[in-house]
Amino acid sequence: MCSVSSALCRSFPKLRDNAFDARDRRRQRSRFLSEMGQPAKHKRATSLSRQRTNSFGSGDCPRRLQDDRRLLTAPRSREATGAVYSYSPASATPGASYSEHKPKTPPPDLPSLLLDSRIVYIGMPLVPAVTELIVSELLYMQYTDPARSCYIYINSTGCQRADGEVVGFETEATSIYDTMKYIGNEIFTVGTGVAIGQACMLLSAGDKGRRFMTKNATAMLHQPRVPSTGQRQAIELHIKWKEVLEQKKTMVDILSQTTGHSKEKIDSDIQRPLYMTAKDAIAYGIIDKIVDKDSQAIDAVLSTEQWDSAAGLVRTTRAANTEGGRPPNN
Repeated sequence: MCSVSSALCRSFPKLRDNAFDARDRRRQRSRFLSEMGQPAKHKRATSLSRQRTNSFGSGDCPRRLQDDRRLLTAPRSREATGAVYSYSPASATPGASYSEHKPKTPPPDLPSLLLDSRIVYIGMPLVPAVTELIVSELLYMQYTDPARSCYIYINSTGCQRADGEVVGFETEATSIYDTMKYIGNEIFTVGTGVAIGQACMLLSAGDKGRRFMTKNATAMLHQPRVPSTGQRQAIELHIKWKEVLEQKKTMVDILSQTTGHSKEKIDSDIQRPLYMTAKDAIAYGIIDKIVDKDSQAIDAVLSTEQWDSAAGLVRTTRAANTEGGRPPNN
């Protein structure tokens, strides 16, 4: 019995050291996994003592713990990039993130690029959202440079869809027309595709001599159409009829000014849809010219002197000494 007890006493320090080593290995692995972003398998994970940390790399420490210590002491400057990398000697170092060269701001949209060239494009029916954009662009161009021209390209079915359903009020077109006449800039209008109803009125509202259509474009005039009334009382229908009649009178007055025809003729012509080709539109007074690739440009090309003058450059001439027919010698 005494011999067994003495044997246990002699082996107890060795068992105690092995238990401490196992505990330290668990703590070290927990710390390594937490720094690598992986969950630990056990909950109790404390930091290693300085004594045990300094003992790493000794001959009695397992090879696996030596690798763990090398991983912990390695620089981790690439953690912010979120890249998945390996510590293997053959692994390649990842480059910069793909988003490093992305633009800091979103690129401008197409209407903004056209606005930079003072071009306004009406390519949808005249609904409140379209009218808001067109009016704001015209006012912005007048604010930036009141002396430069504005160009309006029109491919619109007016206040209705292609199938004839009314989608906007007639006042959408009159608000654009009033803005065109309010600003002091020269207005170029170009019809491309179709210009129906109120859109045709806007096409004719450009400055005289500055109204164009492409070769195969179509223009059409018709009187304002009454939108769906639904379930309304008779007095409400009468009020709506009076409002549509006033809008028709306004449209006839504007077309009389832009085309030069009498109000009676225009009122008679728009009783039914009046379709016009580019040549018919010239004859009716809607436009002035047909523009195509072989024709003269809409706006005249500036000469060299005009470009220099617009850029603020001054051309100076050097007076030459004509005595003896030779320039002076330096």
